[in-house]
Amino acid sequence: MSTIFVVPTRKKRNPGPTGTRPLRSKGVRESKGYRTFQVFNYLLLGALAFMTLYPMWHVLVGSLSDGRALMRHSGFLLWPLGGISIEAYHAVMRNPNILMGYQNTLFILTVGIPLQVIVTSLGAYVLSRKTFGLRNPAMFFITFTMFFQGGMIPMFLLVRDLGLMNNLLSVVLPFTVNAFNLIIMRTSFQAIPESLEESARMDGAGHFTVYARIVMPLSKAVIAVMILYYGVGLWNGWFWASVFIRNRSLFPLQLVLREILIINDLASMTQGMGGDDMVSLSESIRYATIIVSTLPILTVYPFLQKYFAGGVMIGAIKG
Repeated sequence: MSTIFVVPTRKKRNPGPTGTRPLRSKGVRESKGYRTFQVFNYLLLGALAFMTLYPMWHVLVGSLSDGRALMRHSGFLLWPLGGISIEAYHAVMRNPNILMGYQNTLFILTVGIPLQVIVTSLGAYVLSRKTFGLRNPAMFFITFTMFFQGGMIPMFLLVRDLGLMNNLLSVVLPFTVNAFNLIIMRTSFQAIPESLEESARMDGAGHFTVYARIVMPLSKAVIAVMILYYGVGLWNGWFWASVFIRNRSLFPLQLVLREILIINDLASMTQGMGGDDMVSLSESIRYATIIVSTLPILTVYPFLQKYFAGGVMIGAIKG
């Protein structure tokens, strides 16, 4: 009889996907170079976060500080000086120009954002249709305006001839469509599958039905981004308002803020105060005015941030 010997073979370890190393098991010590990289990475990100957040913290702390202590202080400001004081906010809220500026800015936002989003989306829809024969020449002229513009004098003459001087619509109507935002929306609309539009057309839908019931509902993410872009632009806009508007009762909030910070117009906030109190409170008033003017946009931003990462095609096609 012959004896058969079976030689045991070592089971090969699964190397994982090609070109990748096997996952590190728990308990394995990290290399010194990896730990050094992690420490450097955390320090760098912490420094960037500090440089980003400290200016806002400085303004907030300055608005809550005592005016006299704030005037004597120099350097970093990490906590309210002289205790927490809200006198600067009381002075800001007593200023009728601030409330008037809020009212004018809210009117600009209420009229401007819906108008800009609707007109931009309509233009993007037309330019995203393959059946529109002039879309390439139209896109060329639209892109051309991003690099070459008429300038301030032609814009002033246009607004004057339209009779929009000293009118809040002068900062809305000439800037209804932004070329960059139009390109963003056009690219988003082009990503929508044509099968959805073809199915709607088989049921007798026209362009406005496709636009209102298919394209716009599937583009909530990009619409939220457009609302934020246009809203921030209208909220922070002051230059064209200073060119077109001369009536102080029509000044938007940012133009009022400019007068307070640059022209040093604090008379309406410090009425009834002595000379020393007026001077000591002036610095805190500037900081408080910045907080009051930026707080609404900072409050709205987190509610729109969630749409940034969401894709416009999630759930568009099922099965």
